[in-house]
Amino acid sequence: MKLLKDLSTDYRFTVSFVLLVLLVVLALSSTFSPYDPIKWLQVPRDRPPSWTYILGTNSKGQDVFWEATFAIRNSLIIAIIAGVFSRIIAVLVGFVAGYKGGSIDRILMSITDGLLVIPLFLILVLVAMLLRGAMTLVNIGLLLAFFGWAWDARTIRSQVLSLREREFTQTSILSGNKTLPLVMKEYPPFTMPLILSTFINNMAWAIGMEIVLAILGLVRLEIPTLGTTLRWALTYQAMLLGHWWWILTPVALTVLLLIGLYWFSVSISEYLDPRIRIQRVGTR
Repeated sequence: MKLLKDLSTDYRFTVSFVLLVLLVVLALSSTFSPYDPIKWLQVPRDRPPSWTYILGTNSKGQDVFWEATFAIRNSLIIAIIAGVFSRIIAVLVGFVAGYKGGSIDRILMSITDGLLVIPLFLILVLVAMLLRGAMTLVNIGLLLAFFGWAWDARTIRSQVLSLREREFTQTSILSGNKTLPLVMKEYPPFTMPLILSTFINNMAWAIGMEIVLAILGLVRLEIPTLGTTLRWALTYQAMLLGHWWWILTPVALTVLLLIGLYWFSVSISEYLDPRIRIQRVGTR
């Protein structure tokens, strides 16, 4: 309760928390959908919003509201998979390279720099083209995780390098403590804000990349996501035909989700940052 009370003083946390909770509830409500998200012609086509169809229907004969619940759920699944697995790689590489140094650091940073200098978008497009038939939610998340850790690993390494030179690290080493317990016990309070913020930012990046790949037709378009929903609306020229509810729904959900993730990341990171917490205590 105290944590929520302290965080609620930041309007960014309050707004983002409410937005994310509403979007998660919307995603979970897909469980109660009376329609199959893949089948077409389940309802009358191209109906505007009404009491019967809250967000209208699309040209495929699907209820836009219930289709949106599946879209936000699946996009969140992709984002979470990408964020979790890329954080595992980034943390391992950043911690090992930053603390060990030497040849291990040079090898790991060479791999990291290699991923940073390649045209990432083109590589993702090429891989997605090769794996188009296998681009399920899990595979999209894993693909984005594999290419989405390099910059964050370098950032984490920089912070570990700074921590390695701190007085408490030198004292612990002189006291005979082993490397692994030192890194696992002493470093997380300092690195957790960065890890958490990069995790949330990576989720936002994954959502954006999925939308781009879907618009290019490089994922399985029958699976509803924010990207595929927008792709179908563009394919059927929803805006030109005046079916604004169809194209506006995925756009609005994407904007709200990205704003929620960004503000949540910033507010949580600032709260967990030990330096800012010390300043906060000093002003009381």
